[in-house]
Amino acid sequence: MLCARSLYARAYTRKAAGPQLSVSRWACRQRAALPSSSQYRTDAYRILKMPAVKGDGMRGLAVFISDIRNCKSKEAELKRINKELANIRSKFKGDKTLDGYQKKKYVCKLLFIFLLGNDIDFGHMEAVNLLSSNKYTEKQIGYLFISVLIEQQSDLMKLIVQGIRNDLTSRNPVHVNLALQCISNMGSREMVEAFCTDLPKLLVSGETIDFVKQSAALCILKLFRNSPDSFQPGEYASRIVHLLNDSHMGVVTSAASLIEALSKKWPEEYKGAVPLAISRLSRIVTATYTDLQDYTYYFVPAPWLCVKLLRLLQNYPPPDDPSNKARLLECLEGILNKAQDAPKSKKVQHSNAKNAVLFEAIALIIHMDSEPQLLVRACNQLGTFLSHRETNLRYLALESMCLLATSEFSHDAVKKHQETIINSLKTERDVSVRQRAVDLLYAMCDRSNANQIVAEMLTYLETADYSIREEMVLKVAILAEKYATDYTWYVDVILKLIRIAGDYVSEEVWYRVIQIVVNREDVQGYAAKTVFEALQRPACHENMVKVGGYILGEFGNFIAGDERSTAKIQFELLHSKFHLCSITTRCLLLTTYIKFCNLFPEVKPLVQQVFQTDHNLRNPDAELQQRSIEYLQMAKLASGDVLATILEVMPAFPEKESSLLAKLKKSKPQLEEIEREEKEKRAKPSAVMSEGSTSLVDYDSASDNTATLADVFGNSSAPGLTLNSDEVEIANKADISKFVTKSNAILWEDDYIQVGCKLETRNNLGRLGMFYGNKTSQPFNKFTPIITCPGALAVQLQAQAKPVEPLVAAGTQVQQLINFVCVQEFQKMPIMNIKFTFTDRAGAIQNFDKNFYLPLFISKFFEPTSMTSEQFFNRWKSLGAASQEAQKIFAAQSPMETATIETKLKGFGANLLTEVDPNPDNYVCAGIIHTQTQQIGTLIRLEPNKQAKMYRLTIRSSKDTVVQTLVDLLGNQF
Repeated sequence: MLCARSLYARAYTRKAAGPQLSVSRWACRQRAALPSSSQYRTDAYRILKMPAVKGDGMRGLAVFISDIRNCKSKEAELKRINKELANIRSKFKGDKTLDGYQKKKYVCKLLFIFLLGNDIDFGHMEAVNLLSSNKYTEKQIGYLFISVLIEQQSDLMKLIVQGIRNDLTSRNPVHVNLALQCISNMGSREMVEAFCTDLPKLLVSGETIDFVKQSAALCILKLFRNSPDSFQPGEYASRIVHLLNDSHMGVVTSAASLIEALSKKWPEEYKGAVPLAISRLSRIVTATYTDLQDYTYYFVPAPWLCVKLLRLLQNYPPPDDPSNKARLLECLEGILNKAQDAPKSKKVQHSNAKNAVLFEAIALIIHMDSEPQLLVRACNQLGTFLSHRETNLRYLALESMCLLATSEFSHDAVKKHQETIINSLKTERDVSVRQRAVDLLYAMCDRSNANQIVAEMLTYLETADYSIREEMVLKVAILAEKYATDYTWYVDVILKLIRIAGDYVSEEVWYRVIQIVVNREDVQGYAAKTVFEALQRPACHENMVKVGGYILGEFGNFIAGDERSTAKIQFELLHSKFHLCSITTRCLLLTTYIKFCNLFPEVKPLVQQVFQTDHNLRNPDAELQQRSIEYLQMAKLASGDVLATILEVMPAFPEKESSLLAKLKKSKPQLEEIEREEKEKRAKPSAVMSEGSTSLVDYDSASDNTATLADVFGNSSAPGLTLNSDEVEIANKADISKFVTKSNAILWEDDYIQVGCKLETRNNLGRLGMFYGNKTSQPFNKFTPIITCPGALAVQLQAQAKPVEPLVAAGTQVQQLINFVCVQEFQKMPIMNIKFTFTDRAGAIQNFDKNFYLPLFISKFFEPTSMTSEQFFNRWKSLGAASQEAQKIFAAQSPMETATIETKLKGFGANLLTEVDPNPDNYVCAGIIHTQTQQIGTLIRLEPNKQAKMYRLTIRSSKDTVVQTLVDLLGNQF
């Protein structure tokens, strides 16, 4: 039942598309798992060949199987099968005195014929009749036939349900177990509806023996995964939780799997499992391998249960109770300590089980993200795996360290392993491990090491596998701009990027470098000189020609004074590439040539000759022909002043939305990537650009019609939809308030789809990245996400959504970007309607149609503001009108810990000011809410009373319609 390769199951499936789970999800298989349908067929062969009870062998079946094996051809086999089918059919129809043994024998033959690939259209009733037998072997064959051959829409389903119900109430535990296995293997909605109340009762009953409880827990888990909406937390939640205290370890192990799944859907009902899980984990971690001898696997006590308990604890925040928290920290420290001990066995099973528990513990430490010492220890432990001879351990270590790099507590500890990581990038044989090394370098990069990391990534890019080059180009471009302090370095990096991997440099990358050069006067001359030198290389990529054409057309005059780069030389250099380029690039070069007529009048005759060539004037491409004709007439007829006006230097570009990060996420569609970027954004400062954009993640104004380089970032509005949030059912209405202080999270998840989001805002502009993950084995058809702003919100908030493909393949994830413009203050939230069709496990077409709130609140458009104590209270007094203040006094809903309060206030968006309020226990914040029509200054004061466990929240704002909304939003967070 235990697979020794379980630790590395994740590593061997890491290339699979679609949303990936954490390392621990694949670290260790369940010890007692019910078989899948494919496994059940394999078991069927075994059961048919080897009778379970001595002396119960079926000679007729053995002879039939022998005859089939001895057939020399497919025709002979088919003839023998048809003969046997005719015999069985005649027996079932003509002989009314068949006993249980004969029915069992003939049903077994039918089952064997089916497993050979032949259709069976009779014998189902006889199999159902076997369920009423008191003999184990007959009942076993009946259940086996039903599990494999009975369709979920069969007319016999009512009889089957009744037979199963009779066995569930049987006093024979073996019969009960057979019924439970049949329920879980069929797993249909009819089974769920029939037994969703009986199974929990069986599980918590004091009369149920241990191994039946194990099967019942796993059966409920299977049905819950198939149809979670059919279950309710009900009266059995607390009793199911207390199964973690059961004396039988098998029951605890099965119950832990069930509670871990149920707690994700009903965290409040199952939060009582946290102290019990900690207690049980503590007993296991502190035990020796002899204390739990029956559940010790290669000197590791109960590794399966440890993994399940650690996974369960990741569904909840760190425990509030000091004793439970201390006990949990002691367990985690104990696991880290044992990982450093000398191995008790040299066998791989020992290291597999030991590392499974270790990686799950590290995943919990990362989830808690509140214990600096443990985070650093976890990082150091993972660092020892970076040079391990086992490839999968290196892979898992790099993957976990990517998450550790986003924590402010462990970021510096990860950086200590930089040389080892770079060395693995150079020497590692496995491409997937090298890719994880690239991910880690990207995550751990900051201003102190950006130059070295970018240089190493550029060096590796020259020999990198083609499968990861595009992703590496995106990451290098993002890092180069994000941490650029000298933008001449940024220009060098991007041009080198184009030279090394020009085929993988998307338009967004070279558009961006042009935007930066145009917007920054101090780098224009250097860019012109550098790109001129790059164009002189014998091998020059077309993207380099595009960048060179644009920059020299605008700023070629900066280097025209050098005799090595005169106007004529620049023109001849560019035109030498003209005939080797695509139509799009030629059109750009023609624009460069007409620009030269303004910058360098001495080359106008040469330019006119180019425009007059038949190849351009009579080109079959309409765009190229039109440009040639219009530019020729402009050069001939327009005066110098007119040319200077028309062809003046391009103005600075408005802030346009860059799709580099969107492309990066699309190439790695994982929700953990969103979380990583958000944490990285909080942990490390962005590069500063004094007069232009500060990062590759910019926003375009919906009302800006200024001419730009190319409208590659244009948005397509989704079809309109009229919705009123007060009239439609909102699927995530109960959970939406938890996103007030968060920028990324999972909005919705069920058995079919996972919907995640990440929000980024600047001033009154916002961009929401939506992620839709298909969790099924069938594609989503007619996939249509539609956003609407109900009622007055349509005027207050403008939204533009990029379209998505109507087909979402099985196991994959797609992304959609939605741009928002905050026109004026608002109270309601936009609504997303998601519709699609899919095929369920029974082959039926199902429709999905749900509405979701998008987590866009007015507080998301906060800009933090710094103030001194005097400035704060002067402004506080000036906002003294009754309409400008809102106040709320409320009881604390969670422990009043300083770190938690500060995190939530910072997540709200305003700037948390220190040493401003005379009372050191109080918290004050200041910020400006940006809308298109005005800027709304806002001050926040939170006064906690720890003795009374109460808060007083006061907010003052220059806009009276905002204060009450902000108080309602923030007041529910503490």
